[in-house]
Amino acid sequence: MKNISIFGTSSDAGKSTITFVISKILQEKGLNVVPFKAQNVSNNAHVCDDGSEIAIAQYFQANVLGIDTSYHLNPVLLKSGRGSSASVIVEGRVVESKDVRAYYKDLDLLKPAVKRCFEYLDSKYDVVVCEGAGSPVELNLMDKDLSNIFIADEYNTKIILVADIEKGGVFASIYGVYNLLPKKLRENVIGVIVNKFRGDITLFDEGIKIIENDFNIPVLGVLPYLPFNLGFEDSQSLKNYVQIKENPIINVGVISYPYMSNYNDFEPLIADKSINLQFIETNILLDKFDMIILPGSKLVIKDLLWMKSTGLFNTIKGFEKTILGLCGGYEMMFENLFDKYALENHESTKEDGFGFIVDDIIFEKEKILKKSSYEIFGCDIKGFEIHHGQSKKYPLSYESKKIKGTFVHGIFDNDNLRNKIFSEINSMYKPFNFKEYKFNEIDSFINTLKSKLNIDLVMEKINE
Repeated sequence: MKNISIFGTSSDAGKSTITFVISKILQEKGLNVVPFKAQNVSNNAHVCDDGSEIAIAQYFQANVLGIDTSYHLNPVLLKSGRGSSASVIVEGRVVESKDVRAYYKDLDLLKPAVKRCFEYLDSKYDVVVCEGAGSPVELNLMDKDLSNIFIADEYNTKIILVADIEKGGVFASIYGVYNLLPKKLRENVIGVIVNKFRGDITLFDEGIKIIENDFNIPVLGVLPYLPFNLGFEDSQSLKNYVQIKENPIINVGVISYPYMSNYNDFEPLIADKSINLQFIETNILLDKFDMIILPGSKLVIKDLLWMKSTGLFNTIKGFEKTILGLCGGYEMMFENLFDKYALENHESTKEDGFGFIVDDIIFEKEKILKKSSYEIFGCDIKGFEIHHGQSKKYPLSYESKKIKGTFVHGIFDNDNLRNKIFSEINSMYKPFNFKEYKFNEIDSFINTLKSKLNIDLVMEKINE
C-alpha cells in the first residue's frame, strides 16, 4: 500500500487540516494510519508520550487519530532563536542553535534522522500521511526540501495537492505547482483539493471542468471554508479564530508579544461562551479586562524587553485584577531573569522581571520536557512542561490573591481548574466540558468535509 504526501500549492493552504481529515477518513475505512512531517518550523510545540518534543500540528493530528505520540511524527523541528539563528530539535531533543544559512547548508546531515523516523512509522502502519511544508516548487530550494520533495521522491508517495481558493489565483497555483514538479512526482499526483471556498460551491462547477479537462488533474473535492478553532499551528492561524458569543461575562486579554508560543493554551477560552478573548499587541488601556494572561514565549527576555519598549510592562504592573503567567509568562513574573549560558541571547544576560514573585529565574542548559499529572491551584490536572527557566522556590507554580503562574501548559483543557479560576472572577460563570466540545467539533468538521471528498479515488491509487 502506498503512502501519501499532502502538498500545498501555496503556504497556509490548509495542509495540516487536510492531513488529519484524510488520515481520519482512511482510519474509519479500517486502515492503520499515522501523520508525519519531516521538518516543521514552529514555536508551538507539545511534549509527547515518550517525553520528546514535536510541533503541535503533528501532536494534534495524532490525537485526532487516537494514537500514541512520539518524536517519529516530526523528526526535525525549528524554533526561532536569537538573531537569524534557530533552535534545531532533532528526534525530539534540542541539538544546537544554528544560523539558518548554516542549517540549510548542512541539511543532508538531517536526512538519516528523517529516514529513520519515516521507516519506523512505515513498518508499523498501513499508511503514513506526510504533510508537506510551504510550496513544493520553490525552485531554488527544492534540493533542500525535506518535507515535500525528499519524502515524495525517496519513498514514491502518492501526492494530493491542496489549493487555497480564498487567496485568489487558484488556477495559476494549481497549474504552476503541478507542472513544475519533477516528472516522477507529477505522475504520482492523485488529484487536487480546492480548499476554503466561500459561498455557493456550484459556482465553481466550471472551474472543476477547467482543472480536470484542461489541466488533466482530477479534482478530489471543493471544500467550504469552515471556522475551526482547534489545533492552531502558528500565531497567524490563531489570530484568524472566530468568536461568536452573545453574552460573554468575562473579558480576558492575552499579551501577544513577538515570540509568543504555545497558542493552543487558549483554545478552551476561545470555545468558552462565557469568555471574550482578545490578543493585545499594543499599549492599550486594560480597564475592561477581568484577567490578563502572559503566555508562553520562545525568547522570554526579548519579549520582556518588547513590553518595556511599548509601555505595556508598566501598564501591566498597574493592573489591579488577576494576572496569570504561563511558562515564559510565568518566568517574567519573577524579580530577575538570568540567561547565564546565553541560551536566548548573544551573551550572558540578566533582566529585571515584573517582581510579582520574590525569587529569580535561571535559564539552565538542560530543557525540562515533561508530560504528567499535576496539582496546581488546588486542582488535580494533566498538562506538560517545556522550559529552560527554573525557580528554586516555586519550581512548578505560584498563587496569591492577584497573581497566578505556572510552568505547566494545557491548564485550561482541565475543566476543574478552568471552572475554579473563572468562577472566582465571576460567580455567574457557566462551566462547560471542553473534552466533549473538542470531540464534537472535530467529528462534525471531518464529517462535513468527508461528504465532499472523492475518497474512493484516493483508496484506488494507494492500493495500486
